[in-house]
Amino acid sequence: MKVPILKQGNFLIASIQGALTDTDLTSLQENLVCSVRDNRSKGVIIDVTVLDVMDSFAARTLRSISIMTRLMGANLVIVGIQPDVAFTMVQLGLKLDGTMTSLDLEDGIAMLKAADQNQERGDYGR
Repeated sequence: MKVPILKQGNFLIASIQGALTDTDLTSLQENLVCSVRDNRSKGVIIDVTVLDVMDSFAARTLRSISIMTRLMGANLVIVGIQPDVAFTMVQLGLKLDGTMTSLDLEDGIAMLKAADQNQERGDYGR
C-alpha cells in the first residue's frame, strides 16, 4: 500500500491509510527521504492514527526515518499513536528515542512550526 505524501508549505505529511508490510515501510522511508530532498522540506509529519498495531520493524523504521530526516535538516513528528499501541510499545521495549510525537495532526504542525522558528533564531539545541 503506497502512503500518500502531501506538501503543506515547508512541511511534508505522510498519512498512513492502513496496515503496512515491511516492504511498504521501506518504500515509505525511501520516498520520504527523497521528498525531503526534492522539496527542501523543513519538517515531516507521519500520521499513524489508523494503526492499531506497531511491530518492532515499524518502530525501527520510523526511528530511522526520524534520524535520516534530521541529518537532512528536517524535523519529524509522529502523530496519532493510539493508546493501545503506546501501551504495547512500552511493554515490548520499543522506543522512538529522539523523535517528536504528538496527539494529532494539528499539534504536530504546531510543533514543526515552533521548531522551525527556533532554528531561524539560531536555537539549535534539539
